[in-house]
Amino acid sequence: MSQPILVQIIGAPIACKEGVKDSWRDISKWAADHLKMRFGEAVEVHYFDLFDADCPPMPNEAQLPLVLINGEVLSSGGKISVPAIRRRIESIMEKQTA
Repeated sequence: MSQPILVQIIGAPIACKEGVKDSWRDISKWAADHLKMRFGEAVEVHYFDLFDADCPPMPNEAQLPLVLINGEVLSSGGKISVPAIRRRIESIMEKQTA
């Protein structure tokens, strides 16, 4: 078996009048669950807060949330799109089997 495809999502807690929300972490967990159901051990998903010591480096001009797949930027800013992540994973898997 080859190395699992690595999905890294970088976000940060969001301050609002009700306190602090960790929405990106929650969405990342939901996305990870869906991706694991579809791809199993072929995919690893990791969430990082922006200031975690082991957070991957942010590319210049990147915005949160940042989604990296095997170290390449899939999306920067906007929403965390599970369909977009799934399509990229499928594309990588097709190339691995070709």
